[in-house]
Amino acid sequence: MKATMDGKRIVSTLDRLFQWIMRLAAVNGLWILFTIFGLFVGGIFPATVAALGVSRKWIMGEQELKLWKTFKQIYFQEFAGANILGWILLVVGGLLYLNYKVLAEAAGEILFIIPFMFYLILFFYCIIILWTFPLLVHYKASWFQHLRNALIIGLSKIHYTAASGLVIVGVIFFSLEFPGMIPFFSISIAALGCMWFSLQIFQKMDTRVS
Repeated sequence: MKATMDGKRIVSTLDRLFQWIMRLAAVNGLWILFTIFGLFVGGIFPATVAALGVSRKWIMGEQELKLWKTFKQIYFQEFAGANILGWILLVVGGLLYLNYKVLAEAAGEILFIIPFMFYLILFFYCIIILWTFPLLVHYKASWFQHLRNALIIGLSKIHYTAASGLVIVGVIFFSLEFPGMIPFFSISIAALGCMWFSLQIFQKMDTRVS
């Protein structure tokens, strides 16, 4: 009897594992497809938000949702907002890169406080990137409110920020070590991990408000 129960438990565990592998691969494929659909420049941000949105639903218990329908719905629903936020962050990132090049060329000729302030701003920028899109998925607000709240939450919950950052770094590391995982799991694993940590904060905030 015990051997039978152990066998059923193993089969059930393997079945759940296989289901999650298929789900993650499907979301990764949809991210690639919808990014291409938006000609990359217009598709990458809403596709990322859609991947986070699907991950959010999974974590909140909606594990039997229709992936294609749900992904497409979130993609078009958040298309404008995701692109506005994405391009704002991209332009700011470009300006930061240009400043970095200037600082690198002027090394030794500028006061210590200037590179210190630059790296502090870069730190804030990374925090905003980590939290802005999960906020967009979970809350309805203006783009400015999302950016402001991303910085506030990211600084006040710095341990969760660090955890989300480690997820991204880990995914990048393994993707570079094993490039074969990029078309199948890289984006979906990063989205699921970051959304899980984000929801730990969002659900506590929602409970306090209610």
